Amino acid sequence: VMRTVYGNHQRFETVYFKKFPGYYVTGDGCRRDKDGYYWITGRIDDMLNVSGHLLSTAEVESALGEHWAVAEAAVVGRPHPVKGESLYCFVTLTDGVKYNLREKIGAIATPDYIQEAPGLPKTRSGKIMRRLLRKIACDERDLGDTSTLADSSVIEKMAYKNYSAITVAVFL
Repeated sequence: VMRTVYGNHQRFETVYFKKFPGYYVTGDGCRRDKDGYYWITGRIDDMLNVSGHLLSTAEVESALGEHWAVAEAAVVGRPHPVKGESLYCFVTLTDGVKYNLREKIGAIATPDYIQEAPGLPKTRSGKIMRRLLRKIACDERDLGDTSTLADSSVIEKMAYKNYSAITVAVFL
């Protein structure tokens, strides 16, 4: 039995049933590989406005993750005085290699920052804590509540290091 949005049933219908008539929209995107397996790519409503272009974080993460040497990736927005937002990418590599992101998404989606991370901060259920990544990307010192982190050492290893010196050319 499905419930509604309290006090706004019309919104419930519009958000969850109108976008793709006959289907329920969960808010998550996925892709199906050549073997028929489904891969959850992330929230379809997690968008960044970079120089007037709406980019899906899942799209950029997917492009990063297509390379065999990228174990996992997460992308967050970082405020930018001209672009509005810039792409701040966290990647966990299996081995360092040259990688051309522009071949996958285009020049507008070229990250301003790529930070190599020993791992990504996740809850015990495996969900990436993007709130923490945004705070790290913006050099905020107060991370707030981190009690749900599965492994707090990941944050200690990646937070507040000067990663602006990492060459984006390693990936471009």
